[in-house]
Amino acid sequence: MLIKNCNIIFLDRIEKGSILVENGKIKEINPKNVQDSEVIDAEGMYLSPGFIDVHIHGAGGHDTMDGTYEAINEIAKTICKFGTTSFTPTTMTVAVEDIRKSMGAIKEAKINGTDGANVLGAHLEGPFISPSAIGAQNPNFLEAPSIDTYNKMVGNCEDAVVSITIAPEVEGAKELIKYLSDKGVVCSIGHTKATYEEAIDGIKCGCSHSTHLYNAMTPFTHRAPGVVGATFDSDITTETISDGIHIAYPALRVAYKQKGTDKVLLITDAMMACGMPNGVYSLGGQEVNVENGAARIKSGSLAGSILTLDKAVRNVYNNSDYPLNEVVKMASYNGAKHCKVEDRKGLIKEGYDADLVIFDEDINVKKVIVNGKLVHEA
Repeated sequence: MLIKNCNIIFLDRIEKGSILVENGKIKEINPKNVQDSEVIDAEGMYLSPGFIDVHIHGAGGHDTMDGTYEAINEIAKTICKFGTTSFTPTTMTVAVEDIRKSMGAIKEAKINGTDGANVLGAHLEGPFISPSAIGAQNPNFLEAPSIDTYNKMVGNCEDAVVSITIAPEVEGAKELIKYLSDKGVVCSIGHTKATYEEAIDGIKCGCSHSTHLYNAMTPFTHRAPGVVGATFDSDITTETISDGIHIAYPALRVAYKQKGTDKVLLITDAMMACGMPNGVYSLGGQEVNVENGAARIKSGSLAGSILTLDKAVRNVYNNSDYPLNEVVKMASYNGAKHCKVEDRKGLIKEGYDADLVIFDEDINVKKVIVNGKLVHEA
């Protein structure tokens, strides 16, 4: 497959050119002689690395907690239409056996592949979180952090865990953070009432990320900098739900300025209503009402989002001064690094997986390629 006449979004620049895709990989950039290849003329369009979503619960009417390969596959098929070519299905604070069941489905999708976006592994959101920063999680299923409970939760799918969200101030959390970070699991501070000092202690124990910045965490104030302050005052990475609902755009700009675009990932935190009409859905067994672009449980708390990564890129690009390649980096390469696949995903580079998105100047997705196959055409 030859994609020609496109504006190629590299990590540090955008250049007009063409790329040759063979056997699921980017074989050559600006090839000279190409014989007998399917040609996509992307005249005037952008060619971007595929987006990577490291925090997403569901889409297309399906949820990670459905606990089936079919559900994960349907989520993968839905989100690839919006430019997401890889993701980490995210679990909720539910019964330990239900998390274990979902882990089996995630591992199966990671090993066997899907009909849409690649599954890179799981993000466990809870159950080791604070009852005082529950958000849309279910307080009835909170667990005290322990290695034993963690092992029961993941079963024989430990090798499919990419990351876990944990409240570092909860008793037992620091020991679990040390244990998991030593094993290479990304420990992320989230759903937490930690003070600045407690968050910094968590970082010293191995936390290297914070979950949905500003949301379900202690805010930044001038005498109590909180988890937001600890995120800003350390070199950990973080993630933003850039839908204009979870975070006001000025607060987003402050975060990007403080952390730099190398340290922020764009995520959706989407739930099953993503890509679906308004109505009543569920998240972690709780009823969610979706209207006016927001998903909320009965208490009024936001219950994830219906955001898609193409929209997140568009929102940040239109509401900041960053060049497009830097915004795309936050939606692609940074997620690849987080999932430890930056040696093969997240960049347009020879030898890398051909996970690619073609979009117009308004960031409307036109074509999506996963592992060298055209999976979506607008």
